[in-house]
Parts: sequence; structure tokens; C-alpha cells
Amino acid sequence: MGECNHRDTEGTETRSEKESGTVQEGEKADLTGEARLDVSGHYASAPEHGLTAEVIGAAIEAHRQLGPGLLEGVYQTCLARELELRDLPFEQEVPLPAEYKGVRLDCGYRLDFVVGGRVVVELKAVDALHPIHEAQLLTYLKITGCKVGLLINFNEAILKHGLRRKVL
Repeated sequence: MGECNHRDTEGTETRSEKESGTVQEGEKADLTGEARLDVSGHYASAPEHGLTAEVIGAAIEAHRQLGPGLLEGVYQTCLARELELRDLPFEQEVPLPAEYKGVRLDCGYRLDFVVGGRVVVELKAVDALHPIHEAQLLTYLKITGCKVGLLINFNEAILKHGLRRKVL
């Protein structure tokens, strides 16, 4: 699954833990420049930052063409096409095995997308995003070792209301 699996999770710190600056509540992270703080006060490196901006642009284009109200699978197919048109490397429906006390559990979980080997993208087409959806994405990030994830709910009149970006 690319670069995500090679992260050492023991003793790592985010840049925000090493520096005093954090984003104030309600302040938005912008999509340009080098490393930026996300709304949780964490930094994303330039490669992940650029990838998330590209994925968001692709999702907005798919949503602009389709609108809300369709099944998740339709949006997944169209987002895959948008990623292809943008020459972004991605894997789709990536198996996500879990491990518990040394036993590998093949539970049938699949990541919707891993883009550039660095960004997990989880799609939804639900009435509203709930904390469990964000928890699911964070768990996927922990299991894969990826640092950045996008949660995209296509069932919104304006897609930016259904976007969540998480950084470990």
C-alpha cells in the first residue's frame, strides 16, 4: 500500500507538538503553500498537502457534475475517473486487514482510496457526517500508518460542507 506502511508509530511527534503555534478554533487551513496546520493544529507535509488539494479539487468536480443524492459507489467511480484525468496515482478498494494480539483478522474492511501512497480517502453519501465517521478515518490512518486522510460526504448541496481533513 505504498509509503503509509513504513511509518514508525512509537515515539513520533507531529510538528505541532514540537512547536507552540496552533490554529485557533474556527480558523481554516488553506490549500496552498508548504506545510500548513489543519484545524486540529497539526502540520501536513508538502506532499500530503498537495495531494489533498488535488483530491478535493477532483471531488468538487465530480460533485459539480453529479450533485448530491446518489449512491456512494457512483461517486467512487467518478472520483476514480477524476483522479485518472489528473494523473494522480491511487489505489482503490484497498484491503485493510486488522491485527489483534498477533492474529491477523481479515474482516473485509476496504479503504475507498489511497492516493499517492500517502493519503487515505474515505467516501460517504449520508445525510450527515457523525463523529463515528471521523473515528473510522482516524482508525484507518493508524492501521495504515498514513498521516493524512480525507472524509468526503457527497450528499451535501455544497461539497465543502461535507469535507473533513484529518492529520495524525
